[in-house]
Amino acid sequence: MTYQQTLEYLYSRLPMFTKIGASAIKKDLTNTIALCEVLANPYQKFKSIHVGGTNGKGSTSHMLAAILQTAGYKTGLYTSPHLKDFRERIKINGEMISEKEVVNFVDTIKDSIETISPSFFEVTVAMAFDYFAKEQVDIAIIEVGLGGRLDSTNIISPELSIITNIGLDHVNILGNTLEKIAFEKAGIIKKNTPVIIGEYLPVTLPIFAEKANHENSPLYLAQDLFQTEFIASQATTNTIRVQKSNGLSDELDLDLTGLYQLKNIKTVFTAVNQLREKGFNITTDHLKQALKNVKGITGLMGRWQVLQQNPLVICDTGHNEDGIKEVLKNIAITPHQQLHFVLGMVKDKDIAKVLSLLPQNAVYYFCAPAFERAKPANELAQEASGFGLKGHAYTSISAALEAAKNNATTNDLIFVGGSTFVVAEVV
Repeated sequence: MTYQQTLEYLYSRLPMFTKIGASAIKKDLTNTIALCEVLANPYQKFKSIHVGGTNGKGSTSHMLAAILQTAGYKTGLYTSPHLKDFRERIKINGEMISEKEVVNFVDTIKDSIETISPSFFEVTVAMAFDYFAKEQVDIAIIEVGLGGRLDSTNIISPELSIITNIGLDHVNILGNTLEKIAFEKAGIIKKNTPVIIGEYLPVTLPIFAEKANHENSPLYLAQDLFQTEFIASQATTNTIRVQKSNGLSDELDLDLTGLYQLKNIKTVFTAVNQLREKGFNITTDHLKQALKNVKGITGLMGRWQVLQQNPLVICDTGHNEDGIKEVLKNIAITPHQQLHFVLGMVKDKDIAKVLSLLPQNAVYYFCAPAFERAKPANELAQEASGFGLKGHAYTSISAALEAAKNNATTNDLIFVGGSTFVVAEVV
């Protein structure tokens, strides 16, 4: 098959969460284990770091990858979903897996795919593990797809387990309380393996502590070990101060300019300390150099990303209640006259909760990403009107964005978001 035929085979043959939702999830690790056995268990042949959490796991994964790569380590990075190109999911030192590698992998394992009937995600996980093993990476950052305990990535034995935070998302799959979701996320905590919690809540900390204690795993609470402070904004970076619990502090530039990165940085610094304890040679210069150019080193997109100036157009992948709250904090400190909000969402999210948070004084341009789980734009507009949000529905995201640009003045702000899949169509 050609590369395009290979992708069409993967998309059409395998259940895909982004298309059909919860029915694509296989709630055990059987298929992933079976696929990896066919491949001689590649995940056992490289070191890894496992990163889960409701929000921030993508940014945290990319920052850690940038740091390790800058420190001279051959670094694999597995993330999901992709925005523009399927191959974004699997990278080594910032370079996407080649089309040829994708074709060869699927060709090699096609009989097993037909026999095992895995999901799309299960195949991509196996592909990443196989690629990292063949390329003999020094370490790979593995981002959890959904949840943790039953996620396909959860067959690895990592150097570190990281849980960024817990929020209400994918409640139809993970549970409808923070405690239930924390239990699922805590499933990535492994025996005798340091675990880092980025942010905790009174109801989630006991769950993490109990699991860590059961696995005899040291527990590190990043929010207690570091304090971060915004200092200044430049054209492409923010200067922030990071203060350790011992009182020592440092300033650095970060090219991921969303204010929520102040939380993720605490997690990253805690992880770097643990990596140093394990013998990784990561200097302060490596750290500063990497964080100043995370996007350039890793290719990360969609995190408070400026798409154009005059009028200012910004997109962000934040899409659940906590993610939207962080987006609104960034909007609040971004100088503008009128806010124009290009908004699209998916049907299986808590749409009402998000709509209740959005400002009524913005002009809305309702739209839908081009796939099955999308909330139709006219239905979203109707539901939004019940929360005092005024605007029109558009036939496509591009039409909605074009209308916003036509209506906006030079000093206005256009924000594009509500779903990762909306952002995917504009970056």
